[in-house]
Parts: sequence; structure tokens; C-alpha cells
Amino acid sequence: MSNLVVHGFTGSTYVRTVRLLLAEIGAEYTLHSVNIFNGESQSPEYLKKHPFGKIPTLEVDGELLYETGAITEYLDTVLADRQFSFAEPMRQARMRQIMGIIDSYLYAPAIGTIVIQSLIVPSQGGKPDEDKVHQAIAPATKALEAIESIATGDVYLLGDTISIADFYLIPIFVYLSQTPAFETITAQTPKLRTWWEKASQLPNVQKVCV
Repeated sequence: MSNLVVHGFTGSTYVRTVRLLLAEIGAEYTLHSVNIFNGESQSPEYLKKHPFGKIPTLEVDGELLYETGAITEYLDTVLADRQFSFAEPMRQARMRQIMGIIDSYLYAPAIGTIVIQSLIVPSQGGKPDEDKVHQAIAPATKALEAIESIATGDVYLLGDTISIADFYLIPIFVYLSQTPAFETITAQTPKLRTWWEKASQLPNVQKVCV
């Protein structure tokens, strides 16, 4: 098996996405810490690995791969024979659609604003900007309701098997569920609420995200 190194901060949702997949595969890897809060991700050394200074970066036998979608597709293909994707074209497309919604429409308001203001700022002794939180609720709600309309499964988002779409959304919900806004932004997403009740108890979620 290839020598795998995941470069990133353990609290990052995208790093957790990759680690959840690796945990489900049962693959061994090394986690190399890159602290985004003290500027390590912007260091000249790390920028050689990821020119945009984001995390994670996957190192495979010395070769570097970044962008979570590319990393998860590679790992799923090479190590799991696409076990965490779908052979049926529409379900595969729906999986990618959910990943795209998270990347483009959910992450920024949910994590970048609601979680940062509600959890991170107070933990560092600051006062949350409630106006920013209020403004982020509508776009976060819209994104979750879009995912709700796509979700078809009970235990998992797209059926009876876990997929990369689940690995994308689980880390978001880990943080969102700890915020006061969670009840509001999931009020019209009963399928996602049911999904989260079960997904939050999965052994690898408890291992990677707690």
C-alpha cells in the first residue's frame, strides 16, 4: 500500500472528510499537523504543497494532491474500488451535487460565519457578531433545504450505503449542531435531522470528529 500522509488541522471539516473516508476504508496513514490558526498553512514550506494555503493536502509516496473532492475520489478509487461512490449515474451525480452545494453554498455561511461566531470567537474570549450570524442563517438554511430535496436515504444521504456525500456533510453538522442556530436552519429538513441522529453515532464519526 502507498505511504499516505494527510497534511491538515484535525478540527477542519475538510480534513475530517478525508479522515472519515480513510477510517471507513481502514487505511493506515500519517496525519501531519498544519495549524491554520498560527499561520502554518501560509508558510513557504506548506505553500509548496498547496499554493493556495488550504487544507488538507494528501501526500502519496511523495506526490501531492489537494482539493478534497480530488483527494476523496482518488482514495475511493485506489483503495476502495469506488465503494463509497455509486455505479448508477444519477446517484453518482446526486453525490457530486451535494458535495458542490456544500463547497459553494453551505460552508461559508455555516462554518465561516455561524460556527466561527457562535463557537470559536467565544472560546477565544471574544463576543460573537450576532448580525453576521443572523445574515448567515438564510443562505445556510437554503443550502440545507437544497440538500434535503436531494437526499433519498434514511440511514445515509443517498440510500442504504454511506458515500462521500455523507463524509462531506457529517463534519459540518458536528459543528452546526452545537450552535443556537441549528434548530432554526434545520427546521424544514426532517430527513437531515433523522440522518444526523444516526450519522452522529457512527463509530468512525465518534473516532474522527469528537
